[in-house]
Amino acid sequence: MVPETATASPSVGTPVSEVLGTAVAALGGQPRDGQVQMATEVAEAMEEGRHLLVQAGTGTGKSLGYLVPAMLHDKRVVVATATLALQHQLVERDLPRLVEAVKGVPGLDTSYAVLKGRSNYACLHRIRAGVPDDQGTLVDVPLGAMAEKVLELRAWAEEETEQGGSGERDNAPRHTDREWRQVSVNHRECLGASKCPFGQECFAELAKEKAHRSHLIVTNHSLLAIDAIEDVPMIPDYETVVIDEAHELTARVTQAATDELGVSDIERAARRAMRWADGDGDPAGDLEDAAQQLAEAFEATSPGRIDQVSTQLSDALILVRDAARACLSAFPRESGGEAEGDAGRTQAKGMVQEVFVNAERMAAGSDRDVLWLGEARDRFPARLHVAPLQVWGPMRDKLLTDKTVVFTSATLMLGGEFGAVATSLGLKPTERVGSQVAPTDPDTALPWKGIDVGSPFDYGQQSILYVARHLPQPGRDGLGPAQLDEICDLVDALDGRTLGLFSSRRAAETAAEAVRTRLPHLTTLAQGDAQLPELAKQFVEDPHTCLFGTLSLWQGLDVPGDTCQLVIIDRIPFPRPDDPLMSARAKAADAAGGNGFMEVSATHAALLMAQGAGRLIRTTSDRGIVAVLDPRLETARYGRFLKASLPPMWSTTDPALVRQALTRLGQS
Repeated sequence: MVPETATASPSVGTPVSEVLGTAVAALGGQPRDGQVQMATEVAEAMEEGRHLLVQAGTGTGKSLGYLVPAMLHDKRVVVATATLALQHQLVERDLPRLVEAVKGVPGLDTSYAVLKGRSNYACLHRIRAGVPDDQGTLVDVPLGAMAEKVLELRAWAEEETEQGGSGERDNAPRHTDREWRQVSVNHRECLGASKCPFGQECFAELAKEKAHRSHLIVTNHSLLAIDAIEDVPMIPDYETVVIDEAHELTARVTQAATDELGVSDIERAARRAMRWADGDGDPAGDLEDAAQQLAEAFEATSPGRIDQVSTQLSDALILVRDAARACLSAFPRESGGEAEGDAGRTQAKGMVQEVFVNAERMAAGSDRDVLWLGEARDRFPARLHVAPLQVWGPMRDKLLTDKTVVFTSATLMLGGEFGAVATSLGLKPTERVGSQVAPTDPDTALPWKGIDVGSPFDYGQQSILYVARHLPQPGRDGLGPAQLDEICDLVDALDGRTLGLFSSRRAAETAAEAVRTRLPHLTTLAQGDAQLPELAKQFVEDPHTCLFGTLSLWQGLDVPGDTCQLVIIDRIPFPRPDDPLMSARAKAADAAGGNGFMEVSATHAALLMAQGAGRLIRTTSDRGIVAVLDPRLETARYGRFLKASLPPMWSTTDPALVRQALTRLGQS
């Protein structure tokens, strides 16, 4: 094992603390002990090839804490983020400023590039040659109400080409998912650089070429998972990875490895294939017939997790799989035909290939997968889903065994320990440096270290955790009168400035309606009233405003200052009991002799609560209260684990004291 006293020795010979100090000074910042400790530990881990978990609280400056040692490292480093917002911040703000700040450091390779999945870039072939219709014919002019927007996106892409832009979706004019699909392709629809007449100008290919020339590559969790875990080469060779927002990694890896199949997918693929599939009989028609068999199997299957696949559903999936395979075999070999014909064929074949791959996986019935049927709603028909039962095994075998990985987030310690998160990532508690228990197999052990570099915030002085112990336990019917009274009283005492984080859209809307009715002098916004950036802007501009919403607000909102001085959490955010994947994971943990509730449900809730509570204190001058309306945080045995996962706020259950504190905040 690596001794904990080992020191860092960056390859270019300049101490990481010195380069960090130069960068911080050039950026007009102040030295932070936690940031220096983090940078030193990251450099040490990279040099020694040892995994590292770094909990760095909000305000630590963790981006510089890993970017500086990454630049000093003698080999390429990949930085993976969960959100586009952080990726954008790194590439558009942090890295350019850092490069400028350290340009005088000798021997430092400051080259960097951003790399995303192919569908995140505009496709010049689709823009210039058209989009295939259901028969595979390329249509040059977009039809219907979205025509104007698609034409705007096309003009933007051509402008990007002329000006040497990246063609990334993030930089495009405002648009919907449907509109973007008219100017982009996924990896299966792509002709490939060697066959595409616009391959030399391709935004995705140019991004890959730049990545090959760069020392630092910024990407996302999903692309990293596809490259490292699914063995699909997407990123140039690398040995070291920094994973920011690491608390989201298992969810993103799960998402990347989740597939779905609907009857409409098969029918559309069959229609596209009709023009090209030219084997014996009618292979495209057979695929369309198989779709009907699957539709009948869906009708006979109850929505939810499928532990035992019925004979009818199994037979239908096998029929779809075999029909898709036969259809693929019936596509003609490439013969150097016209580019437009090649594109139609490639995209049609890609759709059939996707149906085949998904049907094959679902038909296999692997005990490493979870299968469930989504419920049909309104205009959305039922779809079959498949996801990995767990991802820690593949992450350990495919990522942690081959690479050196630094995980960092403001939320890595749950219940006051790294064990829960480390285990979910594929690391074993016995492998931790300094562990009193030796690993069972030292030859395959993956040593890791966990450090908490703290936060510049004094949570005990800046914030209060209020648990409304006097309230009834939350029921299945949403918010009751007692909870609504409590919400209105708290909001009234502060006179606005409230962020409400709710377990469901219905709860958020119910609370918003109650506050609007009882406190009409305040502005009360609910998620869905407008786009999130517009809601956040209005929330910041008017101090007498409340914003109520669900999951995207729990993690994606940053509003420092007195805009937000009260965060209300309606209930402990356990997964729904009928969540097919979470319930399957809990069941598997129980079967393995563990505690499924604590390992899955409580861990999930702890991560979300820590993220939600983290919305309150964003600067050293912020003050406020986190109010949890679920008494189980105080009364249940697992409440101690959940509270230990939150920032170290001063805690109380006294409603009168909290109302007085809110009134003082509102008057200050």
